[in-house]
Amino acid sequence: MDTPAPLIIPFIEKLDADNLAEAAKVLQDNGSPTSIDSVNWKDQYPYHPLTSFYIGHNGKYIFIDFFVRCNYLRAVNTANNSPVAQDSCVEFFVSPTNDNFYFNFEVNCIGTINASCRSERNNPTRLNDEQLARVLRYASCGTRPFNEIEGLFSWNITLAIPFDLLGIEYKGEPIKIKANFNKCASATSQPHYLSWAPIDTQAPDFHQPRCFGTVIIAGK
Repeated sequence: MDTPAPLIIPFIEKLDADNLAEAAKVLQDNGSPTSIDSVNWKDQYPYHPLTSFYIGHNGKYIFIDFFVRCNYLRAVNTANNSPVAQDSCVEFFVSPTNDNFYFNFEVNCIGTINASCRSERNNPTRLNDEQLARVLRYASCGTRPFNEIEGLFSWNITLAIPFDLLGIEYKGEPIKIKANFNKCASATSQPHYLSWAPIDTQAPDFHQPRCFGTVIIAGK
């Protein structure tokens, strides 16, 4: 299992949390895409939709712009903390303290979010509605739900996650954290489970902080 090289989250001062569509363009203009291409359970789930992301921060928020190209698109879940991983979904798992404590942010293609903090897969502490509202989202697919459709689809989800929600105090100096970035869609006609940092479990399980890769929040 090859651990990816440390990922740098660059400081980009002009990233604006009030305009995520524009923030996505800024991310794309100031960086290169990182692929989510570890097909960890290829015998059971070989489907590999093209998935990548751009990332940056402005000292207050981490911005992530996910891009996906796939053959099946599903967005059934609309309520906070509903099982969005069944839908066309991207995920950011992050351990800000470099131990087994981590947050999981899971967002379907219409921006519905499921997020928790936990020290293991079981017994999560769900983020409440007020906390979830602070995770800003822009979905290129819009926000209306739909059943699965087949075709060739390209879509983006842009997220802005505040540092203080993660318990990160940014003072302009680099900060090392651990994280993983995932793509899944368990209830579609082509279920799949991809990650940035590879995972070595027998069955799909993104809740493996020991497998997270190193991420550096860059200084100013």
